[in-house]
Amino acid sequence: MTGVEVIVNGKPRQLPRAMSISELLDYLGVRRNGVAVALNGEVVLREEWDRTVVGAGDHVEVVHMVGGGAR
Repeated sequence: MTGVEVIVNGKPRQLPRAMSISELLDYLGVRRNGVAVALNGEVVLREEWDRTVVGAGDHVEVVHMVGGGAR
């Protein structure tokens, strides 16, 4: 099988090809509201998602923000 292997939230994932963070989120079915993304330990600003490419061996963390707090 061709493609690239990346690590997403600590788990290996096989992708059909290198892709932008925006494409990756779509591929994974992740809604973008309340989401932050880090690539190889560096937070990627939302405005950079379309032009930041995820490739073989990259580590991606997708974090969903959760509201709440102490009462």
